[in-house]
Amino acid sequence: MPSRYPGAVTQDWEPVVLHKTKPKSQDLRDPKAVNAALRSGLAVQTVKKFDAGSNKKGKSTAVPVINTKKLEEETEPAAMDRVKAEVRLAIQKARLEKKMSQADVAKQINERTQVVQEYENGKAVPNQAVLAKMEKVLGVKLRGKHVK
Repeated sequence: MPSRYPGAVTQDWEPVVLHKTKPKSQDLRDPKAVNAALRSGLAVQTVKKFDAGSNKKGKSTAVPVINTKKLEEETEPAAMDRVKAEVRLAIQKARLEKKMSQADVAKQINERTQVVQEYENGKAVPNQAVLAKMEKVLGVKLRGKHVK
């Protein structure tokens, strides 16, 4: 940019260097580009991806292989623990003492009515978060050894 001051006019330009854009990874994987690199003597890195292009499941180390025969021979019961009878009765008793319906309890603990029904019928798998909410709303201890 020319100076407004009197005197010799000098050029104040920075050199600009233009570079080629780097080739995209898609272009580098092109067989023609790989062959050209091999012919010119450049180093070419090849990596075989694990199970690439195969439709096989269960070979990955992240997911363990579950053998169906082992599952059938398993002697351990597959059923989950359900709500104990004393917890069921404690929920029902506390709810009736507070003159609340199952829907009222469900609304206050931000759960569906079906969840409260399952807990009272003993069909639900105990969830500590839900039991804690019920304890607050009903004012009864539902977790631990001494259920009231």
